[in-house]
Amino acid sequence: MKKMYGFLGLLVILVISGSAFAADPLVNDLSESFSNQVFLTVFLLFYFAVTLFMIIIQWKLFVKAGEPGWASLVPIYNAVVLMQISGKPGWWVILMFVPFANIVVIILMDIGLARNFRRSDAFAIGLIFLPIIFLAVLAFDSSRYSPVESTI
Repeated sequence: MKKMYGFLGLLVILVISGSAFAADPLVNDLSESFSNQVFLTVFLLFYFAVTLFMIIIQWKLFVKAGEPGWASLVPIYNAVVLMQISGKPGWWVILMFVPFANIVVIILMDIGLARNFRRSDAFAIGLIFLPIIFLAVLAFDSSRYSPVESTI
């Protein structure tokens, strides 16, 4: 009888502390899967909001530069159009697939984009490091697109 009380006492302590359920993989899987679903849902909503915002920014930027807005929706073509808006040859898009060359191409494209909208080189640095903010400024402010001759 004493052994029975000892076992029941241990069982009560384990149940109260919750460690009896900690080893149950079903309980852990359910709680982890719910938190994973919440995280994934929030992440996807944020991702789609940022993507929609970037599409709107590019659309406005393309229209401001005299290009069709729908070009911002076509994956490779929008990069070609963005190169042309920045005064660079469209074939430079191929260089965007080359490691390390793509960094140089994007920097030169951002400098050309800033200059074609009559912005300073400091604005181009902003385009390089915070593109979503500075592209939004270009898209929604009153600056005009007037291409300059590219030196590079």
